[in-house]
Amino acid sequence: MNYQWKHFQPTDEQAKRAEHLAGMLNLHPVIGTLLVERGVETVEEAKQFFRPQLTQLHDPFLFKDMKAAINRLNEALGRKERILVYGDYDVDGVTAVALVYKFLHQYCTNIDYYIPDRYEDGYGVSHKGVDYAHETGVKLIIVLDCGIKAVEEIAYAKSLGIDFIICDHHVPDKQLPPAAAVLNAKRVDHTYPYEHLCGCGVGFKLIQAFAASNGIPFSDLIPLLDLCAISIASDIVPILGENRILAYHGLRQINQSPSVGVKAIIDVCGLSDKEIMLTDIIFKIGPRINASGRIQNGKESVALLIEKDPEKAREMAEVINHYNEQRKDLDKVMTEQANQIVASIDERHEHKGIVIYNEEWHKGIIGIVASRLTEIYNRPSVVLTRDNDLATGSARSVAGFDIYKAIESCEDLLENFGGHTYASGLTLKAVNVPEFKRRFEEYVDEHILPEQTQPQLDVDAMLDFKDISRRLFNELRRFEPFGPNNTKPVFCTRRVYDYGTSKVVGRNQEHIKLELVDNRSNNVMSGIAFGQSALARYIKTKRAFDIVYTVEENTHKHGEIQLQIEDISLMDE
Repeated sequence: MNYQWKHFQPTDEQAKRAEHLAGMLNLHPVIGTLLVERGVETVEEAKQFFRPQLTQLHDPFLFKDMKAAINRLNEALGRKERILVYGDYDVDGVTAVALVYKFLHQYCTNIDYYIPDRYEDGYGVSHKGVDYAHETGVKLIIVLDCGIKAVEEIAYAKSLGIDFIICDHHVPDKQLPPAAAVLNAKRVDHTYPYEHLCGCGVGFKLIQAFAASNGIPFSDLIPLLDLCAISIASDIVPILGENRILAYHGLRQINQSPSVGVKAIIDVCGLSDKEIMLTDIIFKIGPRINASGRIQNGKESVALLIEKDPEKAREMAEVINHYNEQRKDLDKVMTEQANQIVASIDERHEHKGIVIYNEEWHKGIIGIVASRLTEIYNRPSVVLTRDNDLATGSARSVAGFDIYKAIESCEDLLENFGGHTYASGLTLKAVNVPEFKRRFEEYVDEHILPEQTQPQLDVDAMLDFKDISRRLFNELRRFEPFGPNNTKPVFCTRRVYDYGTSKVVGRNQEHIKLELVDNRSNNVMSGIAFGQSALARYIKTKRAFDIVYTVEENTHKHGEIQLQIEDISLMDE
C-alpha cells in the first residue's frame, strides 16, 4: 500500500530543545526530537516520561464533584445501603465495573454489579437497569463509562430514591444528569488537569479518592492496575500523561502478578510465556473480554475478572474464548457483505463518508465492521442495523476528523447518540436512516480535508543506517508503552539499495526479506516488508528507493536489529 508520508518538521526552537535534551541525557540526537514531538520539553519531564511514577498521578480531588462523590459513597457505606456498580458492555465498561466492584467489595458486602444487555437494555443507563436496582433495594448506583447523557433515566432513578455517581469520559450535553456527583473531565466547568482518561481510569480515580479519604494505603490499589492497562489499550486513548503512568504500571502488574481472571485470559490467548505488550491487549486480550458483551452479556467477563479460583477462571476464560471465535466468524461474514455494499455504490456519486444499513446484521459486531471499513476505505464510516423499530449503529473515524461533531449535526434525527472524536454510537428511527445518510455524507464532504481521506504514515525523523544500532534500539524501547500520541517511532531513509541478497519469502511468496545498504555508511541492514513482494523485481535491479520503517529486534537471530518496512517509494529514474 502506498501511503502519503508526513514528516515531522521541528521548528528552530524545537530543534534546539531536542539537541539540548539529547545532550543533557546522553542520548542519540534523534531521541531528543522524539521527546520534543511528544511535548516533552525539559530534562525533568524527560526523566518522568521515561520512568513514570505513580506518585506523579494527579490528586483525584481535583475532579469537580469528587468530594460530593466520596461523601455520598461514605454515607452509603456508613448506612449499609445497597450499592450497584453499573457499566457499559465493552472492555472499558467491563474492566471499570470489575475494578470498582473488586475494591469496594472488601469494605461492603451489600454490593452488586450490572452490565446492560445490548439488545434488551441498549447502550448505557436504561429504565430496565434502574428498575432492577429498585427491585433489589439499591440506593446508590456508581455508573462507569456511560451515564453522562442519561438525564431522563437518572431523573427516573432519583424519583425512586436512588442516587447516582457518574464516572464517564464521553462528551456531555449542555444539561448534566441530576446525579449526586458527575466525574467527567470533559465537563464544560471541569477542574481536572487531564481530560483523556478512559472510563476505567475515572473509576480508578474514584477509588483513589475513596482510599485517601479513609486512610487506605495507595499500595492496596496497585493490584487493580492490570485492569487499567487493559482498558487504556482497548479504548484507544492517548498514551501520555496519566494514561502513560497507569498503562506503564498496569503492564508491569500484568507481567509480574496479574489477577486470577486476567491470568486465565492470558493463558487461553497463548501468551503465557511472553512479555505482554499493549499490542497483545489490543489484538488478543481485549477482544476476548469484549466478545461476551458482543455475543452474550458482558456480565460474564466481569465475573471472570473478579474470580479468585484459578480453575473456575480457566473454565470461564474458555467460554469467552469460544465467544471470540463466534465473533470472528460473524466479523468476517459481515465485513464481506459491507464491502459488497460499498463497492456497489456508483463511483460517480461517491461521498467521502460511508453510511450502510443492513437490518439482519448482529448488533454486537457493527462497531468492528465500521472500524474495518474505515481502515479499508480511509473514510469516516457508520454501520447501522435494526433493533425493533429503531436503527442502531456505530461510527468510526479517520485521523483528524471529528465524527462526533458529524453525528451531532444530525441530532434532530436521532433518538440518542454519544461518544468522542474517533468513535461514537447512535440510535434513530429506521425511517430516518435515508435522511441521516444524506446529511451525514453532506457534512463529511464539506468538512473533511483532502489529506484526511488518504492513507498516511507519520514519519518521526530521518535516519541513516550508520545511526541504527543496539544502543538506539534500547533507547527507543524507553518510549514504551506505545499507543495514540506516543506511537512506535517511524523513520525514513532515502536512497537505499538492494545489497544483492534480498528475496521473496512467505507461504505465498507475498513478503520480501531485504538486505539493504545506503550511501552514507557501510552498514548492511536486514529488513522485512510484509505483503510488498510486487516490488521485488524493481528492488533486484539495484536501483534506489526510499523506505519508511520501525526499528525492531529479530528474536529468531540472536536479537539482531532489523527494520520492519511499512512502505517503499520507488525512484522516478
